[in-house]
Amino acid sequence: MIGIQKTLGWQPGRLAENPPKPPIRAGAIPARIAVRRLFHVESFNYYLLLGTTFFMVGFGLTMVLSSSFVDSHSAGDSFFAVFGKQSASALVGIPLMLVIAQIPSTFWKKHARLLLIGACILQLLVLATPLGMEVGGNRNWLRLGSLSLQPSEVLKIALAIWVSMFLVKRYEKITDWKYSFLPVVLVSGAAIGLVTIGGDLGTTIILGGMLLGALFFAGTPLKHLALTLGVASVVAVLLAVSRPNRLIRILAFLNPGSADPTGVGWQIQNSYYALASGGVFGVGLGNSKSKWGWLPAADTDFIFAVIGNELGLIGTVLVLFLFAVLAVVLLRIIGTTTDRFARIATAAVTAWIIGEAAVNIAVVLGLLPVLGVPLPFFSSGGTALVSTLAAIGIVLSFERESKRRNTPAQPDKRVRVRKVTGDLRSAEDDRHPPTRSSLNGSLSGVLTEENIHDPL
Repeated sequence: MIGIQKTLGWQPGRLAENPPKPPIRAGAIPARIAVRRLFHVESFNYYLLLGTTFFMVGFGLTMVLSSSFVDSHSAGDSFFAVFGKQSASALVGIPLMLVIAQIPSTFWKKHARLLLIGACILQLLVLATPLGMEVGGNRNWLRLGSLSLQPSEVLKIALAIWVSMFLVKRYEKITDWKYSFLPVVLVSGAAIGLVTIGGDLGTTIILGGMLLGALFFAGTPLKHLALTLGVASVVAVLLAVSRPNRLIRILAFLNPGSADPTGVGWQIQNSYYALASGGVFGVGLGNSKSKWGWLPAADTDFIFAVIGNELGLIGTVLVLFLFAVLAVVLLRIIGTTTDRFARIATAAVTAWIIGEAAVNIAVVLGLLPVLGVPLPFFSSGGTALVSTLAAIGIVLSFERESKRRNTPAQPDKRVRVRKVTGDLRSAEDDRHPPTRSSLNGSLSGVLTEENIHDPL
C-alpha cells in the first residue's frame, strides 16, 4: 500500500486532512506504455551484431573508395565508379537486412526447398545459357542486361537454410547416417557441384565449410564428419591440379623463391611489399602506391593488403578485431538460442563469413595459395555484400525470436491504469477525501501485491 499511496499523492496518517492531488489523465500513461512497446529493447547480442555490421560496412566502403579510384579512372570511368556501385549495394543491403530481421523463422522453414531450387536454377543459367559470364577464368557470373550478379552468393543463403531445415526434421535420428547424413551430403554436394563446374574453387571450399559447420552443430557424429572432410580434401586436391593455372599457383605457393616475380609471383610479392611498407601507422588513407597498377585486385581479393599499406599494423589489427567480435557474437547466439533450426543456420552463416575472412587474410599473408575469396564487408562486389547483409538479417531475426521466447509475458498495464483512474475520478466526484479503509475497498481485486511494485 505504501507504493500506491506515493503514486496517488497521499501520505500515511493524513488521508483525511489533505485532499488528493488531481488524478492522472486516463490516456497519458497508456500512451507512454504504447511508445515503450513500439521501441522494444532487444538483447545485447542483437545490438552488438547490428552495430558491428554497420561499422564494418562503413569501414569497407571507405577502403573500397581508397583502393579503387585509380583503377576506375584508368578504365575511363569516374573516380567514384566502383565506390558508387558498392554504395548502391549497401543502400540495398542494409534495408534488406533490417526487413529480414523482422521475418519469423517459420518463413524460412516453409520456403527452404523453393529457395534452394531457385538458387540452383540461377546457377544452371550461368553454366548452360549465354547469360553466363566468365571472369578471371571462372564462369560464375550471370549477366541480366546491365546488371551482373553471382548466383553462388544466393546459393550460400539457400544452402544454409535448407540444410538447417532438413537436419532439424531428421534430428531424432541424427546418428543414423542413412537417414540424415547421407541425404544432406548428396543434395548439398549436388548444389556445390554446380559452383565447382564453373571453376570457382574458392567458393566451393566456403560452401563445403558451411556444410561441415552445420553438420557439427547439429550433432552429427564426429566419425561421419571426419569421413566427409577426408573425401572433400581428396576432391579439392584433384580439382586443384585439374587446371594449369591452379597448379601453377599452388607450385608458386609451395616454392615462392622459384616463382616468377613478373608472372605468377607478381601479385603475392606486391602484397608483401604493401604490408611491409605500411609499417605500424601506415602511409595514410588514400596514399598507397600499391594500387597504382602494382597490386592486382586491390579493391577485391587483396584489399586487406591496401588496408595494411595505408593504415598500417593498427588498421589490420582493427580488421582482425572486428571479425573476432563478429565471431564471438555469432557463437553467443548459437549458444543461447533454444531453437535447433536457428542454431544450425547461424552456425552455417558463421562458417561462411568467418571462413571467408580467414581464407582471404591467409592468402594475402601468403599462408594459402591464391583462391579468389573476397573479404566480407570490405571487398568490392555488390552481390557478395547484399547476400552477406541478408545472412546477418536472418541471424538477427533468430536473436529477436530468442529474446521474445525467453522474456516472460507482461500483464496488461493499460487495463490496470484505466481501472485505477476510474476509481480516482469516482472519489473526486464525491468531493470527500478517501480514507484508508475506503481506498483499500475501492482498489481490492484490481491491484495485487505484485502489481503494486510493478512500475507503470
